[in-house]
Amino acid sequence: MEDRFVGIREFVLTVEKGSLTAAAAQLGITGSAVGKSISKLEARLGVQLLHRTTRRIDLTGEGEAYLLSCRRVFEELEQTESFLATGHQHPIGRVRVDLPTTFGRRHIVPTLLDLAERYEKLDLDVTLRDQPVDMVAQGIDLAVRIGELGDHPDLIARRLGEQHLMTCASPGYLSRRGVPLSYADLFQHDCLTGWRRGARPAWLLKDEQGKFERHEVSARHELTDGDALLEACIRGAGLAQLPVWLAGEAIQSGALVPVLPEISGASMPIHVIWQKTWHMQPKVKVTVDALTQLAAARSDIFNAKCDAL
Repeated sequence: MEDRFVGIREFVLTVEKGSLTAAAAQLGITGSAVGKSISKLEARLGVQLLHRTTRRIDLTGEGEAYLLSCRRVFEELEQTESFLATGHQHPIGRVRVDLPTTFGRRHIVPTLLDLAERYEKLDLDVTLRDQPVDMVAQGIDLAVRIGELGDHPDLIARRLGEQHLMTCASPGYLSRRGVPLSYADLFQHDCLTGWRRGARPAWLLKDEQGKFERHEVSARHELTDGDALLEACIRGAGLAQLPVWLAGEAIQSGALVPVLPEISGASMPIHVIWQKTWHMQPKVKVTVDALTQLAAARSDIFNAKCDAL
């Protein structure tokens, strides 16, 4: 019977080392032998995994997907062997985490770095973006999401807290342009918003029935980064709707002033989500546990409300 594992180790090492020669040196065989093993693997799978030229090796689309699966298998095997040898399951391998840009950079990445220092065999692969992503297709182990979650049967979610929004402006801007007193007044002001592909600029505001809905606003500046949005608001460029975890210090210092509190103050949940598998890998478990502990210890971030400032 054909050996289904022929070429897998050679394939992974070639990608990680960047060449057949480097992979061969690691394995103690010739570059030609490595190339033949990968060719046999491609023939068995019926797809091309690598684009090979005289100067470089690149993954094909199928190669990228197969590489993710191979790495997962190797990590599972290493963790199982570690458990058999020591009787304890230690987090081993690369944990792939997807985070909201500003929130992740400010409040999640430091915890992940602390975790990696604690576990020397735990490696990080962190992406920062504010667009939804298919975690299963892209091989992401866990993610932090702000907002309501859809129905995803392949994912598990744990609530960490909630994000509260507030509309605010600098004292200088308000003295120059006046204080808005109603939703209609917003159309007489310069509004600062985040940018979303294919969506009109909008804020979450309370309607006449007391429900928070998306209301279009006239945006003068659209900025994709939360810190840039905060800076623009502090410098008097306009009104902005900002999360309390981002604007709280500026409000406490007087650099920003809350406005329209009667129709602002929407909240949305913060979750950590991960892929549903028959066995929760130690690397995923310790990361989820660390984020849960962070949320419990930092209510000023994960449950900060406008009236608590």
